[in-house]
Amino acid sequence: MQRSLPQNKEALLKSYTTRLKEDVKSMLENFEEIIKWAKVENESQLNRMTQIEQDTFEMQVRAANIVRAGESLMKLVSDIKQYLILNDFPSVNEAITQNSKLFRTKQQECDQKLMSLRDDIAADLYDLEDEYFTSIYK
Repeated sequence: MQRSLPQNKEALLKSYTTRLKEDVKSMLENFEEIIKWAKVENESQLNRMTQIEQDTFEMQVRAANIVRAGESLMKLVSDIKQYLILNDFPSVNEAITQNSKLFRTKQQECDQKLMSLRDDIAADLYDLEDEYFTSIYK
């Protein structure tokens, strides 16, 4: 039996999934581009130093994008942990149910003891009353 989530929780989980896919895709694309830029293609380039500088700059930008995507993934993990903590109602409900059963059992035990005491006191009072009215010393 699958629990149905409220729509706002489903939307939140879908946004987490979307963020995860986007961040991983960004990291992968940037990593692939760094690998492409790192390859030496053709030694006959006209201005080799300019090309090297441009390639280095491009790799630095891609590396920064990977770092940004990694930080975004860390934030996503934090958000998911917070979501799980705040929405872990089944375990909270289970603990409440167990405590309720325990307290209900204790309450029934106390009620039985109190009723037993009530009956004992009532019987003793009845005996005392009977003894008082039948006594020759009144």
